Amino acid sequence: MNLFETVLAGVYIIEPTLFRDARGYFYESYNRNAFEKAGLHYTFVQDNQSMSSYGTIRGIHFQKGDYAQAKLVRALQGTILDIVVDLRAGSPTYGRHVSVELSGDNHRQLLIPRGFGHGFSVLSETAVFAYKCDNFYAPAHEGSVRFDDPELAIDWRIDMKKALLSDKDRQAPDFRTYSQSPAFHYFAAGKA
Repeated sequence: MNLFETVLAGVYIIEPTLFRDARGYFYESYNRNAFEKAGLHYTFVQDNQSMSSYGTIRGIHFQKGDYAQAKLVRALQGTILDIVVDLRAGSPTYGRHVSVELSGDNHRQLLIPRGFGHGFSVLSETAVFAYKCDNFYAPAHEGSVRFDDPELAIDWRIDMKKALLSDKDRQAPDFRTYSQSPAFHYFAAGKA
């Protein structure tokens, strides 16, 4: 497996080594020893999976404080555009984002440490998205930032007239409002 750090420190694109033959292919989607050899030490405690239709935008989500989560994400089927936003106060890339296309064909994964917001858009007719978390889901400690915040300027590669969003994502605070709140600073300062 090959790991490539993005412009956001700690966020890695992971490309597995595929073994193909007449039957199909095989690869290791996760190997703790390989991660630790690369200096990445995570203990994942929860796996999640979702299925979404074209135009779905989920995000930008995170959990705060002691409930923050690192994630290892991938598309099992279809194609998504995965978005990671740096929410770490004092980081040289604070407020910047990266986008990476993940698909059932390219088998890429994205490792997202604590301190980042996460979201994705579905570019194919449907997509099955799966991810590991290093902390349990805690709904009372979740937060979000508006997907279409002009300060973040994220290109979701979706026609906004066809975008499918939850009410929660439509009503999320903009980046500037949320970044000025005490709860955000507790989370962003890395007090997890």
